[in-house]
Amino acid sequence: MKALTFKIPKTGEQSFRVQVDEVDRFYDRFHHHPELQITLILESQGSLFVGDSITAFRPGDLFIIGPNMPHLLKNDKPFAKSISIFFSKEAFGAAFFRLPELSKINNLLLRAEKGLRILGEAKELISQKVVKIIEKEGFERLLLLFSILHELSEYDQTESLSRTSFASNSGEFQSEKISRVFQFVMDNYQRPVKLEEVAAIVNLSVSAFCRYFKLRTRSTFARFVNEVRVSSACRQLIETDDSVSEICYRTGFNNISNFNRQFKMLTGYTPTQYLSKHRT
Repeated sequence: MKALTFKIPKTGEQSFRVQVDEVDRFYDRFHHHPELQITLILESQGSLFVGDSITAFRPGDLFIIGPNMPHLLKNDKPFAKSISIFFSKEAFGAAFFRLPELSKINNLLLRAEKGLRILGEAKELISQKVVKIIEKEGFERLLLLFSILHELSEYDQTESLSRTSFASNSGEFQSEKISRVFQFVMDNYQRPVKLEEVAAIVNLSVSAFCRYFKLRTRSTFARFVNEVRVSSACRQLIETDDSVSEICYRTGFNNISNFNRQFKMLTGYTPTQYLSKHRT
């Protein structure tokens, strides 16, 4: 199973791309590309996988996904619509974002390497500009892009997604390699996942894979799998009426006590406390 390296199509007259997707399903395989991506969800809901995180998305959600960050959008029901802006820092020149006047935007782009969810009043204001950019062309479109980046940089109402950045890791090959591991875990976390089968995906011994994974993600593989399972459990607790026990076994845990222990260690709450907190 190979994660795709996406090539964002641009003409010679474009330094960045604006794309409107109206599809039955978002592309639901892990992929990555060197461009940063700003995405506004207009219709549909589901799960956004970014690096080592899972988060729910709904209409109106706004995200920034960093360069070479493995990601996918998986919508729950047919038909989805979004607007995405793709751009790279290099398109504007190697030193452009180091200009003093752009220091706040540069800091924003550095934070965005791990992926960001835009929150609060900033989200509504910037979303309006993302919708408006579809209508613009040429220099006006470029000005609006920088207006969006400026507004984003002025607000601190953001939430980091992945714990790990892939922008400065060892290029396309390493991004693709770790993407294959992430894809396998996302497809199989509901069952026992053996180190041997995951190591085989990237043609490494178990010991070499454990070292590689820790180096790339700053996490053990076992912790990562538990984080994926707990992230899925969090979403199911909020969005379904299923019992804690049902969700425990559906997300790959083999007993309630381990589920409760891992859940509290990663979220700070028991499943029951988490449900009460997010349904009040």
